[in-house]
Amino acid sequence: MLENSFVMVAIILIINIVYVSFFTIRMILTLKGQRYLAAGLSTIEVVIYVVGLGLVLDNLNQIQNLVAYAVGYGIGVIVGMKIEEKLALGYITINVITKEYDVDLPKALRALGYGVTDWAAHGLEGDRMAMQILTPRKYELKLYEKIKELDPKAFIIAYEPKSIHGGFWVKSVRKGKLFS
Repeated sequence: MLENSFVMVAIILIINIVYVSFFTIRMILTLKGQRYLAAGLSTIEVVIYVVGLGLVLDNLNQIQNLVAYAVGYGIGVIVGMKIEEKLALGYITINVITKEYDVDLPKALRALGYGVTDWAAHGLEGDRMAMQILTPRKYELKLYEKIKELDPKAFIIAYEPKSIHGGFWVKSVRKGKLFS
């Protein structure tokens, strides 16, 4: 009897980890506009959800099943976030304000394949360079490292653009020509 109880707890835990991971990924796909992929994933997600919840509801007299369900949900959130970090869907826009005006900095970043637009800026303590850089999210951390290497005192702000249209760089990325 005790062995069956442990098996049931393990099954409920695993089911909920998988369910919530799928839920997290589906939500991100929905936000990224991947509606058909999100819809397909939600079909699998709801089957997993019904099976897991059914196991708990059929055995409500065993509190460990409810605890396993709750713990599996929490772990599933973490696992889903880790999966999303690995997928790194979409693009990120980074705004950089350099400490000094450095003409070579945008050239160095462009040579690495990043889309860079730069212009002169004026700050409280003098002339600066402002740059707007577009990159796939999977290269975001590498870009931060490179900027910090080239200008350790650079001011960096990042955000995800809702939509992107035009420009040579986006066409090159979509054709797989950059970051090969």
